[in-house]
Amino acid sequence: MTAANALIQLAGLLASGGVRVVDLTATLGPETPLLKLPPEFAKDTPPVKIHKISEYDENGPFWAWNWLELGEHSGTHFDVPHHWITGRENPEGYTDTIDVQRLIAPVNVLDFSAECAADPDFLLTIDHVKAWEAKHGAIRAGEWVVLRSDWDRFNHDEALFLNANETGPHTPGPTAEVVQYLIDKGIVGWGSQCIGTDAGCAGGMTPPYPAHNLLHANNRFGLASLVNLDKLPAKGAILIAAPLKIKQGTGSPIRALALVAGS
Repeated sequence: MTAANALIQLAGLLASGGVRVVDLTATLGPETPLLKLPPEFAKDTPPVKIHKISEYDENGPFWAWNWLELGEHSGTHFDVPHHWITGRENPEGYTDTIDVQRLIAPVNVLDFSAECAADPDFLLTIDHVKAWEAKHGAIRAGEWVVLRSDWDRFNHDEALFLNANETGPHTPGPTAEVVQYLIDKGIVGWGSQCIGTDAGCAGGMTPPYPAHNLLHANNRFGLASLVNLDKLPAKGAILIAAPLKIKQGTGSPIRALALVAGS
């Protein structure tokens, strides 16, 4: 089958419902949970604000529109290499310079939601990933990998979503060894249903914050605050994750979508 015929077939399947589109994006608004940095670090991202310009009124009788205040890393969002110090020298590491060919790719959904429900500090290890591959098939170069924790069930409440106390945040994520293992396999990027791509305890790992540190040093991408991963198969879906083309942007809220076979 030629590429042109494959696209025609895909268009027909989308129109008929043979391929469904699953929304992996949390609603973005004033209640969106945002990362809270330790006090010794810099400023936090301010809350999302939506300002009305007009809505069929004296400020614009026939149209409605708003202007927005929001951080690049608000809600369901995309991290590019320049987001982290290890990726700062990458000329292709901004939202306006990344290779868009890499943004649409097969996705591997690693379901460890039961383990995360039992232990909010769950860490994904190489043994976990290899056991998943033995069951579902190898993770290949050019693919996305996401951790299904079902943490999106807390997305409506910032305190529950961040799950922090006097000892720090308690959310699941990968070990440094797993991140390096996936990079060595040639993945496009790594995604999480939590506030960021790292585990809550990642500041104490070596290196600290390994998802950020290692992914962006190796020109890989990160996705955070994904939702509805329970609606995807372990393999067989296509993930579409495209950041806004912000000039020298370090990241962007996105509308993350997945293509899955219709039931």
